[in-house]
Amino acid sequence: MTLRRFRSRRATVDLALVVPMSGSAGIFGPSCEACATLAVEDINAVGGILGRPVRLHPVDAGAPPPVLAAQIDRMVSRGMIDGVVGWHLSNARKAITPYTAGRVPYIYTTFYEGGEDSDGVYMVGETPDQQLFPALRWFRAELGVRRWCIVGNDYVWPRETARATWEFTDSTDIDVVGEVFVPLGGRDFSAALDLIRRSPAEGVLLFMVGADCAAFNRAFAAAGLDYDRVRLSMMIGEDVLYAGGPDSARGLFTACGYFESLVSGAGMAFGSRYTARFGQLAPALNNIGESCYEGLLLFASLAESARSLDVRLIERGAAKVSYGGPRGEVRVRGAHTTQPVFLAGADVMDFTVLADLTGL
Repeated sequence: MTLRRFRSRRATVDLALVVPMSGSAGIFGPSCEACATLAVEDINAVGGILGRPVRLHPVDAGAPPPVLAAQIDRMVSRGMIDGVVGWHLSNARKAITPYTAGRVPYIYTTFYEGGEDSDGVYMVGETPDQQLFPALRWFRAELGVRRWCIVGNDYVWPRETARATWEFTDSTDIDVVGEVFVPLGGRDFSAALDLIRRSPAEGVLLFMVGADCAAFNRAFAAAGLDYDRVRLSMMIGEDVLYAGGPDSARGLFTACGYFESLVSGAGMAFGSRYTARFGQLAPALNNIGESCYEGLLLFASLAESARSLDVRLIERGAAKVSYGGPRGEVRVRGAHTTQPVFLAGADVMDFTVLADLTGL
């Protein structure tokens, strides 16, 4: 019996939900799982996917990449899953794609460094040209910030995003004046703080993950560097703000496609339903968790449009796919999606949306 036949005879659509449950990004896991649960309940309430209810199989994206790759390969090879959806780091994505390419659809829900072209992979999140570069233009035009230092974790996304940032600034009057990378899970920020203190940088680009970002923000504020320098953090949600504490929020900004504080009908309705479903003590609702909700909506929309879970049939019809969700109208363009992107500033323990970066 072929795997395709095995899958087609199942009464359910089974998806691996690959989200971090451990490691530096583990802080995001609870909100990812909660938002994915809400998405599945919403999808199943209207008939599931292709008339079949959806089931999630959580997988820890914080596992070592070879372990993660072997688990996904085993699940695909045994016909246990019809696809993969999730928010996880780029090193996890690069471990997974060889075992999903051409076999099952794979929805990667986070912003990333760009360049992914594996067969059957679709990207919910923003690339630097949609998110980071418009934010840098905004800081230059609105606050006059021209010189930046880069501080990142030492893996694929920060390294590649830093390289793209250097290339972007070559054609502008914006300058990157230095960079330093810290191992995932590392807590020795002395080299980064020294670089920032000695440099002429007016701002710091943070390409750091979860708990590492929160720890760096505390160290940055404790060093007194937050009085005359801004920070633009590209992987931060309310949970990271809480972990950093109120004293670390001065001059902290981020940019992404969703904020709980964004005043829009779709976004506010989603926040209300999330709270009603999980209660006041639910995991902090943030752009990272919400992206898993988007990813499942995208998977359902792709499969329904193709009337199939087959990678080839989905690819043929993907250009016609769009859906409405908490971020508004989202359309598929190639392997990516188009959506609004917003800049927000930290207001103690919340984010206040300051600008729509779309088109900047």
